[in-house]
Parts: sequence; structure tokens; C-alpha cells
Amino acid sequence: MRRHDAPGWIVRFTRAERSIHHVTALLMLACLLSAALLYLPVLSTLVGRREMVKTVHVWCGFALPVPVVLGLVSRAFRADLGRLNRFAPHDWEWLRRGDRRAVRGGRGILPVGKFNAGQKLNAAFTAGAILVMLGTGEIMTFPNPWGDRWRTGATFVHDWLFLVIVVVTAGHLWEALRDRDALSGMLTGRVGRDWAARHHAGWADAERAPEARPEEAGPEFAKRPPGMS
Repeated sequence: MRRHDAPGWIVRFTRAERSIHHVTALLMLACLLSAALLYLPVLSTLVGRREMVKTVHVWCGFALPVPVVLGLVSRAFRADLGRLNRFAPHDWEWLRRGDRRAVRGGRGILPVGKFNAGQKLNAAFTAGAILVMLGTGEIMTFPNPWGDRWRTGATFVHDWLFLVIVVVTAGHLWEALRDRDALSGMLTGRVGRDWAARHHAGWADAERAPEARPEEAGPEFAKRPPGMS
């Protein structure tokens, strides 16, 4: 059931969804920071207790999938995973067009759903990166069962993917800080209907459609006998 706290506002994320996002983000940032302290020469000299930093990195890395796995008990989170996993025709158009964020009459020109194509690609990359980093990190942490080629390859992939994740994470944070309404939606769970109409017109329409009240349906609806639709 959709929940709308007040006129002019739409619930975008439940508390469970926000918790999953925040915990995953904290774990990811802890992994990136500890990795930077361990492997970048400029920063590695600043670390006094290198083994402690390594332990933090390993434990946070292995814990990364846990919030998502536990979050599967949330119906809202499972529904959003389904949305993120589907690419509609307007998503491909969103990627192609330079005016993808244009607004006309207070509405976005494309019927973007709850997530735009960029957010879907970012979610797919993040999920894939976590799995790859988890696998390569396991080989690096427990090297004995693996041959030299496996260990060398795992180290190469782990190190270079770290750099890619840093770039993507920086881009994600940049986009979030540029749109304060979107950032507020992730922090509080609510967004304004006008913002939703401008940036996610298809989702705004879908949220509004089931809530048509009798007074919004016109006088003809009000005159019908009870039980008739």
C-alpha cells in the first residue's frame, strides 16, 4: 500500500530502504578509505596500525552484501529491485537524449519511472562490483587454496576495480549533492509531488492514479449509487 504523509508529498523510500542504503554506503566508504590508506603510497605512510586497517577493510568488505540480503524481507525493497532491474523504452531514450531532464508545463518530457536510466545503471554496476570485489577479496584474504595465476589475477582486478569504484562513487555523490530534493528523499523518505513530476513523471502519475477520491472524479461519480464504480 502506498503511504502519503501529507498533501504535496510522496513517500519515496521506506525506513527499511533508507537503512539498507545508508548501511551499504557506510560500509562502502569504509572499504574505500581503508583501501586508500593501505595501497596509496601518499596515504600509507600516515597509517600507524596497518594490520588494524587491513582488518577493518576485510570485515567491511565481507559485510557489504549483508544489508541487501537482509533487506529482501522488505516488500518495498524487493519492489524497487524489480524496478531497477527493468529497462523500458523511455530509459534508452533517456540515455540518448541531451535534453533528458527538460521540463514542460511542470512535467518532465519523458515518462521516467521511480528510477531513471542512470540510477539503474549505477545500481547494476554497484551490485556487480560488490560481487567481484567480494570474490577477488576472498582469494586475496585466503590465498592457500588458489594458484599463483588466480592470486595475481585477483589482485590485479581488485586494485583496478577499486579505482573505478572511486570514480563512480564520486560521481554518485556529486549528483546527489546537486539535487537537494533527491538527497532529502533518501534522508527523510519523502519528496514533493512537483519534484516527482519534473524528474520522475511516470512514477508521479502511477502514485497519484490509485488515489483518485470521489470528489476528484467529478459530480457524475458522486451521483452514482453506492457500490457502483
